[in-house]
Amino acid sequence: MSVEAGTGERQQGGGGVLKEVLRCTAEGLGVVLPEPDDEFSARYSSEESGRRVTVRPPYDQSWGSRFLSVYPTGEQCGGFWMSLQSRGVAMAGGWVMEPAEVVRATAAWMSGAGLGETKALAPGIEYRPWAVEHEQEPLDAVELVWHTKLDRFHTSSWGRLPRTHALLVAAHAQPTLRRLTPITSHFNVWFSTRIEFFQKRQTGFGHWAGQVGYGLFPHDERLYGVRRRGGELVARTETPEEAVALLVAALPDQL
Repeated sequence: MSVEAGTGERQQGGGGVLKEVLRCTAEGLGVVLPEPDDEFSARYSSEESGRRVTVRPPYDQSWGSRFLSVYPTGEQCGGFWMSLQSRGVAMAGGWVMEPAEVVRATAAWMSGAGLGETKALAPGIEYRPWAVEHEQEPLDAVELVWHTKLDRFHTSSWGRLPRTHALLVAAHAQPTLRRLTPITSHFNVWFSTRIEFFQKRQTGFGHWAGQVGYGLFPHDERLYGVRRRGGELVARTETPEEAVALLVAALPDQL
């Protein structure tokens, strides 16, 4: 059974076709799945366990842009895209070719199966070592943000963000910055002493409480820009390491 994923169908009910394919497949396998939600994908959620599986239809080149994916397999792009989450954290994902694999893996994950057990049912699913560590014993909240940010900006499937990723890698190498929460928006990077989302939009970088130090801009006149919270330019550097060094040097002594 296949999913027709033309441009019009993706925008006008492709999710409904996908849900029907998965429903029929599950029925044929004798597998019980939760009722999916979401208009454009098949999303299975459990408030009790905090787990979620999101399945998207086969990628259509004519649609224009791939979906944001945290763990693609190299440059491969085809089949159904699956994302596995646990309590708001994207733990694994990948391209799965057969709807039967999607159904079995979804049922396993939603019933509490581990990463390895779920991957055995759908080998296209990928995950990083930190996800296994987090599964066995929850990581510190700031450390978890670092892992998810580094993975996202390294493996984003819609074109890669190498300069943002380079800033994050350079910042992660600094022990002082590893204690702070990395914040990213519009490719730019800054840091906070807090993990909580700040609802009231502020001037400058805007979304987070506890912002400290300069902001780092990877596309500042084709250089790495270092700017104060109000936007005033401090310097432009050739390398991400130089930009990060300026930020670290200007941090307050007590954080």
